[in-house]
Amino acid sequence: MALHVIVGAGPVGTATAKVLAERGEQVRVVTRSGSGPEHANVERVASDATDADRLSGLAEGAAALYNCASPAYHQWFTDWPPLAAALLTAAERSGAVLTVANNLYGYGPVTGPITPDTALTATHPKLKLRADMYREALARHEAGRIRMTEVRGSDYIEANSILSYLLAKPLEKGKRAYVPTPLDVKHSWTAIADVAKLLTVVSGEERAWGQAWLVPTNAPLTVRELADHYVTARGLPPAKLTELPYAVLWGAGLFDKMAKELRATRYQFAKPFVLDSTLTEKTFGLAPTPIDDVLRTIPAVA
Repeated sequence: MALHVIVGAGPVGTATAKVLAERGEQVRVVTRSGSGPEHANVERVASDATDADRLSGLAEGAAALYNCASPAYHQWFTDWPPLAAALLTAAERSGAVLTVANNLYGYGPVTGPITPDTALTATHPKLKLRADMYREALARHEAGRIRMTEVRGSDYIEANSILSYLLAKPLEKGKRAYVPTPLDVKHSWTAIADVAKLLTVVSGEERAWGQAWLVPTNAPLTVRELADHYVTARGLPPAKLTELPYAVLWGAGLFDKMAKELRATRYQFAKPFVLDSTLTEKTFGLAPTPIDDVLRTIPAVA
């Protein structure tokens, strides 16, 4: 039974901890508040993960150190740099494999499916930040200072996405959902369960180290198609959607921090934004969880 240290107890960190704990591994979840899933194999530790000395001590003897942290979007520039630095230091001192859960922001706007050959070309400061974190970790890996790997998924089906923020609640009540993005553009949606599964696989696979892997993800769906799948899978009334003009999103950003952040990533919905996880699936023998199965298991929104 190996020790696995997870920084962050959000949806990804919690799911990863559960996968490892059910596998019989010893799991240590590190958050400021000491939160995390309850399980006999999970130790919850209240600590500031930006404290490199403390984090290094918590990671001592660990097989892997997982970055599953999720700072609020509007705090990325202040919260990510010290946290990323502490994780690198802890990985170097402890020898644990730094295993990072990331998104697709670092690619910026793309003209075709995202594959392992797609370059990280984002120029917007917020999007480029996560790409720079990967580049720094990779440089240290190639210099022999750490061992690292990263997994990248698209918008999560279960949480922190258009579905959870804008669609689920009105659809559950049979009401109309108003969406500030195009409704009929293909987009990839990744299951958090598949992110967690891949994290636990690549952390222990030497052939996975020193590169990033795209999370097994189902065929893309438009927002309208996703809503239709949601109501069908859950036995709800037909979905009713209305697309709001970009001006509404822009205006909402004057008063709402999250709406303001969504301006920077609207390009992902204005044109097809598709993830091709074929290489990951073939390399590790994995497959995405069927989307309707995921939708059926999402807790109902009050």
